Amino acid sequence: MKKIITLGEVMLRLSPPGNQRFFQTHSFDVEFGGSEANVGAAMAYWGLNVAHLTAFPDQEIGWAAAGQLRKNGIDTQFIPYVPGRMGIYFLENGAMQRSSQVIYDRGGSSFANFDGKDLNWDAIFEGASWFHWSGITPALSKECAELTLRSLKEARKRGVTVSGDLNYRSNLWKFGKEPHEIMPKLMELTNLFIAGTRDFKQCLNEDFKNFDAVREMAFSRFPDLQYIVKTDRISQSSSHNTISAVLYEKKKSHSSKSYDLTHIVDRVGTGDAFAGGLIYGLLHMKPKEAIEFAMAAGAIKHSVPGDILLCSLQEVHDLASGEAVGKIKR
Repeated sequence: MKKIITLGEVMLRLSPPGNQRFFQTHSFDVEFGGSEANVGAAMAYWGLNVAHLTAFPDQEIGWAAAGQLRKNGIDTQFIPYVPGRMGIYFLENGAMQRSSQVIYDRGGSSFANFDGKDLNWDAIFEGASWFHWSGITPALSKECAELTLRSLKEARKRGVTVSGDLNYRSNLWKFGKEPHEIMPKLMELTNLFIAGTRDFKQCLNEDFKNFDAVREMAFSRFPDLQYIVKTDRISQSSSHNTISAVLYEKKKSHSSKSYDLTHIVDRVGTGDAFAGGLIYGLLHMKPKEAIEFAMAAGAIKHSVPGDILLCSLQEVHDLASGEAVGKIKR
């Protein structure tokens, strides 16, 4: 069985029920989620061996978060329990022309203060074939930036394929470093980028006329880069989006079909479902089939509440092939 390692913070998600607003709710629905763990959970449901690297506070909320990861099929044996608190984010679900809102409360969390220098990397990477990280992690703190770089160096030493969702978020870079001071070293150790033009601009502090210029630069500057994946989303409203994606190799590209998504249930975690589908696809399929599988996984996630894609491999294959439309299971 293929082993996948994912790295990133897992937070407590608090949401007003349904489409209530923050200032009118009297209760919150509780979930646990984090971008990279969401990626791993999708693949764990599809039968892959997934281990997640993070840090939790040594108290009931941290134990509950680890329990949720295990419930999702993720190996938690390498997660340390350290001083600190659980990171939290509040999500207000949008509807129609009202956008969703997210408020983060994650400063000083156990993960933000964790640099991973005492981890048993030989045990973590034993039998591993893929490592996944995102630009969220190095943005959180000096320690998290060090943890990400350390992880990527350990993956490189062992010949493990590395994917990175660059995922630039301006509201996270608060610890005194700019993305271009941290990200290039991480990108040099990565074989697959999931990113758009804005991500590249911010991570490298360079301007690009268009995405063709980005591609030319990236494949030239990063010799170990094998793929760049770009997703496109057109938002008609909070409940109606159109999505598609392109996978670029050095010499050719592969475009997915476009999905027109109406009556969206939950947009949170859709990019993570896509990333999980992409990794699974590239481990088992040709690039053209992989990008179709990834886009189908991302599309299905829009119909599933919560952070994690809960669906079978067959459901994704059916949608990717077009067989799911109007299909009635007996």
